[in-house]
Order: sequence, then structure tokens, then C-alpha cells
Amino acid sequence: MKRTATAVWNGGLKDGKGTISTESGVLENTQYSFSTRFEEGKGTNPEELIAAAHAGCFSMALSAQLGNEGKTAESIETEAAVTLLKTDAGFTITAVHLKVRAKIPGMTPPEFQQVAEAAKTGCPVSRLLKAEITMETRLAGWT
Repeated sequence: MKRTATAVWNGGLKDGKGTISTESGVLENTQYSFSTRFEEGKGTNPEELIAAAHAGCFSMALSAQLGNEGKTAESIETEAAVTLLKTDAGFTITAVHLKVRAKIPGMTPPEFQQVAEAAKTGCPVSRLLKAEITMETRLAGWT
């Protein structure tokens, strides 16, 4: 299976603009620029798209891991925060922090943590990234 996306960039780094489109059409000529990446401009940026991909992939991986345990989540909410820092090698994605909230009948927090760790390790986007991936979990109904 292959999925595709395209990016078009016009102009210099700071004064230029680009658009990103996906094969599915979910993103179609979506604007990105220096200001959307490094400032607070309107539009998207590669790090935001990686965060969205990681959150979606992890949630599906967690659902699969739960299924392996004979459990089904009522809900899984994953927020992925991607950190981009300037390093000696240049700008680098150094970390991703996953914040996971789920409602899973019949599961304890330690069981949930174990299943979530397996999902974090098994998620294809996690395996792609060379960044440090940290995670915090909270199971609904537990304090």
C-alpha cells in the first residue's frame, strides 16, 4: 500500500508560500509557509501533519492492542505534540509526546498502561520517527 501527497513551494524560504494536497483530497491546496511553521500564521505545517498522523495511527494501534486483549474502547482520544528544535545539525524533530485518554470497560490503569506501551512501540508512525516518544495515559473512571 502506498499513499501520496504533494507539496508545491513558490519563492524564498521566508517570503515564499506553498500548498499541500493529499491523494484523498482531505487536504487540497492547503496553505503553508514560513510563518505557519515558525510563527503563528494561518495554515498548516509539516510538524502539525506529523502530529495528526501520529495521533491517528497510535489510536488505531491502541484499538488493535485492546482487541488482542479481548477489550473494546468506548473512546480513545490521543493528542500528539511534536517538538521541533534547532540543533547543531539544523532544525530537527526531537520529541513527540502522546497524551492518551480512554474509556475502556473492565480495564485497570496498569493494564491500560501496558497495552498503551505496546501500541506506542507497534504504531507504524512511532517506528518511523527517530525522535524520543513519551506518553502519559489516563483511563476514564480512575483518578
